[in-house]
Amino acid sequence: MGQIVLLVLIGCAIGTAVNLAVAPPLRYRSAEHGVRVLARTLYELTSDMYPALRDGVLEAEDTGRWRERSSWSGGFVAQARADLDIARESVPFNPRRLLRRNRGHGGFQGYASVLDALERTLHQFASLARSLDQWREAENDYSYRRFLDRYAAFLEAVSESARELAVLDESTLPAHTDRLAGLAATARLRLAEVAEEAALRELPLADPTRPYGVLVVEANRLMEEVQYTGDVLRGLLPR
Repeated sequence: MGQIVLLVLIGCAIGTAVNLAVAPPLRYRSAEHGVRVLARTLYELTSDMYPALRDGVLEAEDTGRWRERSSWSGGFVAQARADLDIARESVPFNPRRLLRRNRGHGGFQGYASVLDALERTLHQFASLARSLDQWREAENDYSYRRFLDRYAAFLEAVSESARELAVLDESTLPAHTDRLAGLAATARLRLAEVAEEAALRELPLADPTRPYGVLVVEANRLMEEVQYTGDVLRGLLPR
C-alpha cells in the first residue's frame, strides 16, 4: 500500500511539474493565437488592397474579392474568441497562477480589447470595400489618382501594423509595442496626407453619391483602432 501511495504521489508531482513547465504556456498563448488569427486576416486583406489602389485601376474582380473576404471575417472572429475563452477557462486550474510573478495576470482583458478592435477594423474594411466598389462605378476618368496613391500609402501603414500583431508574443511585448507605436505614427502621417490631398483637389466629401467622404471617414476610424490597439497592448506591460 505504501508503494502505491508513493507512486501516486510521484505521478502527481510529475503531472504538476509538466503543467507548470509546459501546459500553462500553451493555454496562455491561446489568447495570443486568437489575436494572431484576426491580425493575419487583416494583413492579408490590406496587403491585397493597397497595391491595387496604388496602380489606380480598380476592377470589379478586385472590389468583389475584397467584399467577399471581408464577409468571411465572422468565422475568424468566432475562432479567435474561442481561443481567448480557452485561455480564460484554464486559469483556475493553472498552478502557475500561484507563483508570485504570475499573480494578477491581467492580460486576458487586454487581449479581449484587442480582439474587439480587430473585429471593428474588419467590419470597417467591409464598408471600405463597398466604397471602393462605388469609386470604380462612379469615377470613370480616374482623375484623382493622387488621392488613391495617398490612400494606398495609408493602407500600407495599417497593413504593417496588422503584420506586427500577427506575430504577437507576450514574451517580447515591449518590442512589439515600440514597433506598433512607430507604425501608428507613420499611419497618422499618411492619414494627414490623405486629408491634405482631398482638400487640395477639393474633393466632394459631403456628396453622399460620391465615395470620397466615406473613404476619408473610414480612414479616420481605422487610424483610431490602430492607435487604440497599440495603447491597449502598452497597458499590458509590467509596471
